[in-house]
Amino acid sequence: MGKLFIVPTPIGNLEDITLRCLNVLKEVDQILAEDTRQVSKLLNHYDIQTSKRAYHQHNEHRIAEQIAKELSETKKTIALVSDAGMPGISDPAYLIVKHCINNNVAVECLPGATAFVPALIESGFAATSFVFEGFLPHQKGRSKRLESLKDEKRTMVFYESPYRILKALKQFSDVFGPERNASVSRELTKIYAETIRGTLSELLEIFENKLIKGEFVIIVDGKN
Repeated sequence: MGKLFIVPTPIGNLEDITLRCLNVLKEVDQILAEDTRQVSKLLNHYDIQTSKRAYHQHNEHRIAEQIAKELSETKKTIALVSDAGMPGISDPAYLIVKHCINNNVAVECLPGATAFVPALIESGFAATSFVFEGFLPHQKGRSKRLESLKDEKRTMVFYESPYRILKALKQFSDVFGPERNASVSRELTKIYAETIRGTLSELLEIFENKLIKGEFVIIVDGKN
């Protein structure tokens, strides 16, 4: 029977990958990639020639079960990667893992990079207990989700795109209060990486007057 490896990839700096992850990517029969062009940058950097196949949110419902059955009937090994970070954390992985488990296919998740961990630690807020919310709904259900977190006492972790960062900070300020402390991290592990801390109103003012670029991790302090 085959095996599925979940392999985290760097969130920016290509050196942030473990030796074991590299070895698995070299040795498996195939790599399932969210974007084959994106993963090629990593593979070419480390001279890895393994064949690639697209696996993303638009085709996973169609091919996840098929791949799991294929693994259950062969000795094939497959690695699943996302564009950056840990597959399954706001990226496709859940469905194929579920189908593999249902087909008694071994699944092994390798440890490695994920964006929210450095952002959480750099925020300076308590990390002993926290809530990971990932990306909020773009429209329907967004306000309801935020309202449900209004009295959350644990540190909250959100992902946001550059196109909605201002909208997110404004909504956070309205729901959690403008004086709630938070931090915003962007371009983590890259040359221009930064983490900016302050109240939600201060952060909103900063980013209203700042060039917005890169993916964002927003950490909001829990209600005291």
